[in-house]
Amino acid sequence: MTLTKADIVESVNNELGYPKNRCSELVETLLESIKASLEQGEDVLISGFGKFCVKGKKQRRGRNPATGDDLLLGERKVVTFKCSHLLRDKINS
Repeated sequence: MTLTKADIVESVNNELGYPKNRCSELVETLLESIKASLEQGEDVLISGFGKFCVKGKKQRRGRNPATGDDLLLGERKVVTFKCSHLLRDKINS
């Protein structure tokens, strides 16, 4: 099962007892803050959870899988995630 934003809002609502619209605002504010930091190229570290990093990818050759044609993939940025050792231990226990 996939955890959705609505599930997170519901969980915050159950934990804190705030009205659902307030919980939705809290979750949305948190996600917007993370997105804004990543847009600026800053890393986002959440202690006990992990680290989101923006990494640059160089231009490289690729292939269109539908046609088999060669093409050139341009430079781009990607977001990577590295989980903390605490989360890794919890997952593997």
